[in-house]
Amino acid sequence: MTQRYWVIGGEYRDCEFAQLVPGTEQIHGPFGDEGKARREWTRLTFRDQCPATRRYAIASEPMAR
Repeated sequence: MTQRYWVIGGEYRDCEFAQLVPGTEQIHGPFGDEGKARREWTRLTFRDQCPATRRYAIASEPMAR
C-alpha cells in the first residue's frame, strides 16, 4: 500500500462551502484503495437525500516507506 485514502466532509453553512458547521465534521477511513474510498463517498453523498449544503471529498495520503 503506497497511499491511504480518507473521505472527509460535513455540513457547511451555505452553498459556497467555505465554513463547516461546528460539530458536523466527518472523517471516514483510512481506505487501502481509491475504489473503497469512492464507494464510501458515494454512500455518504447519496444517502437520505443529502442536503445541498453537505459535501464530501476524497483525500489521499502518501505512506512512508
